[in-house]
Amino acid sequence: MSFSSFALTGAPPLFRHPLFCGQNRFPDRARYRDAFSGIFERQYYNNNGPLHEQLEARLQAFLGVRHVICTSNAMLGLLVAIDALQLHGRVIVPAFVHPGVIQALRWAGLEPVWCEVDEHTHHLDTRQVIALIDERVSAILAVNAWGGACDIGRLQQIADTQGIRLIFESAHAFGCTLPTGRVGGFGDAEIFSFHADMILGAGDGGCIATHDDELALRARSIRPSYGLEQPVRIVRVANARLSEAQAAIALMNLDDFPAHQAHNRMLRTAYIRGLSSGIEGLTLYEPSGVIQSNWQHLIVTIDQQAYGLSRDRLIDVLAAEKVYARRGFPQGVHLGTEANLPNASRLHASCLELPLGAHVTTADIEQLCELLARIQRAAPGLRSRHDS
Repeated sequence: MSFSSFALTGAPPLFRHPLFCGQNRFPDRARYRDAFSGIFERQYYNNNGPLHEQLEARLQAFLGVRHVICTSNAMLGLLVAIDALQLHGRVIVPAFVHPGVIQALRWAGLEPVWCEVDEHTHHLDTRQVIALIDERVSAILAVNAWGGACDIGRLQQIADTQGIRLIFESAHAFGCTLPTGRVGGFGDAEIFSFHADMILGAGDGGCIATHDDELALRARSIRPSYGLEQPVRIVRVANARLSEAQAAIALMNLDDFPAHQAHNRMLRTAYIRGLSSGIEGLTLYEPSGVIQSNWQHLIVTIDQQAYGLSRDRLIDVLAAEKVYARRGFPQGVHLGTEANLPNASRLHASCLELPLGAHVTTADIEQLCELLARIQRAAPGLRSRHDS
């Protein structure tokens, strides 16, 4: 097939308007204006204001947990939880993970212990966790990736038997449901993100969800509420409070969660339909471990040999067509270590996120799926042009 019809080789881009990854969901202007009018009338912007308090209460009910502690972003939420749990030494983490998780551990003075992931689920390989536990390990930090969930029951069993803590980084899993309940109430704590990429967006923000009263008290003391409901019992504090503006947007997106979840599912169905004829070397990821996903990510893996192009080269071709796909995670944080982690290394090289969110339509997806097939058929020419 000729490759002269691609924008990378001089043709006009396929899409007039760019397609981005991420949910990017904001309330309509009228609701936004009404919510912010209240903030200006009260002249109360931070330090656990009424919208912040309302959001925590509603999230507790939604997630089915005793406590939700909102934070200004998810990384600070993870740092507060780590400090509240008084972790030390080493923490087991999946080798296929967002670098922000590792940055939080390093910031807290903890050493990550890389654990292999399952090549199909992208979650911690529980068969390998036990072998990594020694007297220096204080916790397992598992990630619920791509709208799915890891083997929570098995990880809890391991943590209980070994007497260590269990935390879940659940930025991708807000609103997802397991047979045993909604994601949010497992382990010692779960961390969620309200970044604009996520289905419950607030521009940015996050929260800690837990059933542990003492942990919640310590977390609230670390993320201070100066002069408010409880005494500060911890010397070290992090100003990680969520603003009233963030809380207002999060509350409106929480109201709209069912509609956003349904929209994501509709878009995913369009991808399934568009890819149903099969594109050699491209495999659609299916969220695992849940009976209901939030469908906020559309993930595929690219087999370079079968597809004809590497994942990174495909990203370049798509970007020229104004399709801004992304690597599954920005970088392989485990790379350069001596650990033998073939699954994680393959996923870091092959995992691709395609656009799915508020500004993507089913018509966009139909065109995009056709484009992916055309690129695969033209891959030899595109590859030789790049190599030359």
